Amino acid sequence: MRILVAEDDTRIAASLDEALQAAGFLIDIEHDGEIAWYRGDTEPYDAIILDLGLPTLDGMTILKRWRKSKRVIPVLILTARGQWDERVEGMEAGADDYVVKPFHIEEVVARLRAILRRAGGLASSRIELGDIVLDTRLMQVMRDGMAVFVPPQEYRLLSLLAYRRGQIVPRMEIIEHLYSQDFDRESNSVEVLVGRLRKRLGSDVIKTRRGFGYYVESPDP
Repeated sequence: MRILVAEDDTRIAASLDEALQAAGFLIDIEHDGEIAWYRGDTEPYDAIILDLGLPTLDGMTILKRWRKSKRVIPVLILTARGQWDERVEGMEAGADDYVVKPFHIEEVVARLRAILRRAGGLASSRIELGDIVLDTRLMQVMRDGMAVFVPPQEYRLLSLLAYRRGQIVPRMEIIEHLYSQDFDRESNSVEVLVGRLRKRLGSDVIKTRRGFGYYVESPDP
């Protein structure tokens, strides 16, 4: 899943980048407020980690602009401001969660996963897809109770489809969520990943809606 980290402190940004990539996310880093606002307003991120003290445009203004323009993407605020009234203002402005600096990186990763689960209507870190279970906390895939080795990029694709279970995800949208902006969008990489996952997990796990995209079925009635 693709995450925008809007943080002007390069040390903190680098730490978040490393930890979130290790947790299976595709990360874009932005240090400038105006550019962060534009990217969050125009690009298909699954969630945004937003520092309030950004240069050129502060994070609170950015958040209010996104919500005013009906951007419902989950936002996790990072800030050195610990006063309760500022935390309340952030939540009232549309933040999904709030972490005060200094923080433990593990807490940020856990809170990010939590807001993604809520956005996907999930109560647990385990996503059940028939006899397939995706554990987003452990980054583990199991079939019939047995762990199955799934390489990182295949895991990211399965995770994206699992969070959107029951929804068709177009090929171009998958590319936007799994690859950097300079990736060759005419390549057959998505088809290759789908084929590999089907070999590992079974041909019936990922469905194709020809001309539209891919999906996994929702177990919900």
